[in-house]
Amino acid sequence: MQNSPLETDMSVDFKAKQLEFAAYIRNPENNPPPADVQPQRMAMYRELFFNNIDSFLSANFPVIRALLNDLQWFELCRDFFAKHSCLSPHFSQIPEEFLDYLQNERDSSADFPFLLELAHYEWVEMALSISKETAPGNYRNQDNLHNQRIRLSPLAWPLVYQYPVHKISPAFLPETPPDVATFLVVYRNPDDEVNFIEITPITYRLLEIIQEHEGMPAMDCLKQVAEESKHPTPEIIMAGGLQIVKELAEKTVISYC
Repeated sequence: MQNSPLETDMSVDFKAKQLEFAAYIRNPENNPPPADVQPQRMAMYRELFFNNIDSFLSANFPVIRALLNDLQWFELCRDFFAKHSCLSPHFSQIPEEFLDYLQNERDSSADFPFLLELAHYEWVEMALSISKETAPGNYRNQDNLHNQRIRLSPLAWPLVYQYPVHKISPAFLPETPPDVATFLVVYRNPDDEVNFIEITPITYRLLEIIQEHEGMPAMDCLKQVAEESKHPTPEIIMAGGLQIVKELAEKTVISYC
C-alpha cells in the first residue's frame, strides 16, 4: 500500500515536501509534480483543492459569477489559486483574500472596470452576515431627539463607490463610472437580515460624523453637517437630518446611547 503524499520518514524535510506538494497543486503548469506520488493521485488532489476554492468563491461572489462565462470564471479562480498566498487557514477569510488578490495581484485588461468595487460590495454582505457583533435593538420612538446621544451600529457600514455596484447585473454593465459617486449604507438588522440603503452624500457625511464621535448629541452632529454644507438655510438641513436620524434608527443603522 502506497503511503500518503504527506507521510514521510525522518530523513525527509517535511516542510520542503509540503511546499513541493502545494506548489504543484496550485500551479501545475510551472511546477514539477512530486516524484514519489502517482500522477493520478496528484490530479485528484488538484481537482479537490481547486473545486473547493471555486465553490467557495462562487457562493460568496454570485454577481461576479453571473457576469462571467464558465471559461472566464475558471481562469479567474485559477489565477487566484496560483498567485495568491492566503494568510489565514479559515475558509471564511477566503473572500477577503480574494479582495486582496484583486487589488494587489490581478492584472488583466479584460476585467470589468468595476470588478474590484463589485467584489468589495459582495464581500461586505458576507462579512456582515457572519459578524459576531450584535445589532442594536433599542429604538425608542421619541418626538424630541435634539439632545439624544447617538452612535452608529457596528453592523452598519457607510460605503462610497465610483460605480453603482448595487445595480450591476448581466443586463447592466457600465463601462465608465458615472459623474456622481454611489453612496450606500449596508447593515444587518436584529433579524440577521443584511440590507442596503442608497443614501445622499450629506447622509453619508452624517454617518461619518456619528461614527467619528460616538455618543455625540444628534443635533450637534446635524449642526456640523449643516456648517460643512454651507447651505444658505442650515435649518432646512437640520430639520431634514433629524428625520433621517429617526428613519435610520428605525432600521437600526444608528442607535441611541
